[in-house]
Amino acid sequence: MSSIIQLLPDHVANQIAAGEVVQRPASVVKELLENAVDAKATDIKLILKDAGKSLIQVIDNGVGMSVTDSRLCFERHATSKIRQAEDLFSLHTKGFRGEALASIAAIAHVEMKTKQDQEELGIHIVVEGSKFVSQEPAVLPKGTSFAVKNLFFNIPARRNFLKSETVEQRHIVDEFQRVAMAHPNIHFTMYHNGSEMFNLPISNYRQRIVNIFSGKTNEKLVPVSEETEIVSLQGFVGKPEFAKKNRGEQFFFVNNRFIKSGYLHHAVMAAYEGLLKDGAQPSYFLYLDVPPHTIDINIHPTKTEIKFDDEHSLYAILRSSIKHSLGQFNVAPVLDFERDPNLDTPYDYQGKNAEYPTIQVDSNFNPFAETKPSKSFSSSSNYKKSEIAQPSWESLYVGLKQNTQEIAEMTFENEEAVTSSLFEENDIEQEIKRTYQIHKKYIVSPIKSGMVIINQKRAHERVLYEEFLTNMTVQQASSQRLLFPLELFFSPNEIELVRELQLSLENLGFIFDAFAESSIVISGLPITITESKASIVLDDLLTDLQNGIVTDSFSQNDTIAKSMAKSLAVRTGTYLTEKEQENLVHNLFACKEPNVSPFQKPTFITMSVEDLDKKFSI
Repeated sequence: MSSIIQLLPDHVANQIAAGEVVQRPASVVKELLENAVDAKATDIKLILKDAGKSLIQVIDNGVGMSVTDSRLCFERHATSKIRQAEDLFSLHTKGFRGEALASIAAIAHVEMKTKQDQEELGIHIVVEGSKFVSQEPAVLPKGTSFAVKNLFFNIPARRNFLKSETVEQRHIVDEFQRVAMAHPNIHFTMYHNGSEMFNLPISNYRQRIVNIFSGKTNEKLVPVSEETEIVSLQGFVGKPEFAKKNRGEQFFFVNNRFIKSGYLHHAVMAAYEGLLKDGAQPSYFLYLDVPPHTIDINIHPTKTEIKFDDEHSLYAILRSSIKHSLGQFNVAPVLDFERDPNLDTPYDYQGKNAEYPTIQVDSNFNPFAETKPSKSFSSSSNYKKSEIAQPSWESLYVGLKQNTQEIAEMTFENEEAVTSSLFEENDIEQEIKRTYQIHKKYIVSPIKSGMVIINQKRAHERVLYEEFLTNMTVQQASSQRLLFPLELFFSPNEIELVRELQLSLENLGFIFDAFAESSIVISGLPITITESKASIVLDDLLTDLQNGIVTDSFSQNDTIAKSMAKSLAVRTGTYLTEKEQENLVHNLFACKEPNVSPFQKPTFITMSVEDLDKKFSI
């Protein structure tokens, strides 16, 4: 019997490995940027076309590679980061697998240019689908340039599974931001379709965060600092009043490597206990420096999860240090009713020395000088109160005492007439209550056959959804002008997205005055949106569009209508007056599809009298 087990060819093995290493264009960006950082570069450029589908190019001014290394780097399990298994537990670099470049070269057209500082000529290599096409010397600047073109050209199924350009671009920006925030000592630049999106000069951590997220990020940040034997903690947390509903600006960095940790996130949330609204997520940018031998990175393909030796101690340190920072900068309220804020010692007094009190002497003071008695008016003064000529203001009160006595003696002839009601009780019509609210969640309304139970949140979503969709298609939405224009701050990527949605949002009733690099000025809002909710609605809308949450939508207008209906719908736990309940019921059954919400969930159920009879017949 012939053997049935055989070794896979290298190009097939590389394509299989690429399924784990390269999920989308953002994965290629991450690997190439980390290689550039490991090459000790001080200036890194990222150039994209069509959200990375056509071109991903990373140019750095690092140490470069020799001729041998430049050929060897495309082989499987080839790396310069580790030599033996023990090195996995003392990693000081980003990449260490040795599969990244081999996997990328297996599913794309790769062009590499590299040159070391001491060499006169560099090397230019072209690889297409794991096949070496050319290798020739070239005149190049110091550093390395990787150009990855036509991603997944030989795997059309994978290419078809890629999301829209907006979603893929969002993932690339996320990876770029994670690497850029971890290394403020490197100058990062990002270009997309010929336009500059980010230009981040060398700076400190705070400036790098402000440069990335722009707007009023600086005033939102509260510094956190703690030095212990277990961990060195630096970074910033956001003030509670700036917390958003969506999770967007939460970053943990362990040894300059971005990680995700639900356990550490819980520690941060515990520090904010009692300071946040329901569902709000605070921003944080925390840099943890721990000994490399106390962590294990090699447990997940994306390398964004880490195992710690002593998680409980990290949890306690993180929670207490954030809580201390919030209290130190008067972000957290102090519940001490007898506390006098005037007695608080300012923190800038820490470095000051105590001063000796000075003695002041009045040189003009003479204890033996005779004091002259002060003049006092005698009782036998010539001044007498004039009784003849009274001032006009005193004459107003003449005879007041007599009048008050007369008033006190007045009595009402018939007290019953005063206390009696204006109308007879029999004349008041008792209105029949048509709707009832149960647990501030459901509305019950009687019908001919029994009763209908309505979910108030889903019903309101359906009403708003159809209203918004009609406004966008008919383009006859009402708008209310603001007395003072509203300025909202967003990241550059979010502002580009708002520009794309501008026409649809204007059909809804938004009036945009100006678009800046980091802010938008709004002078008018739809009548259904209050000024305080405008920023929340736009934040939720941008989050839904970027993350592709609303996937079953037919068009962009449909997505906008669904997202805004979800944001503005009345929440569970909100008390509704009888009039509001009736309006909601009438508006729901006036909709085209009252049975289901925009997200295809039932809005109401009916219960007939027969059903109730069956319940009682048990």
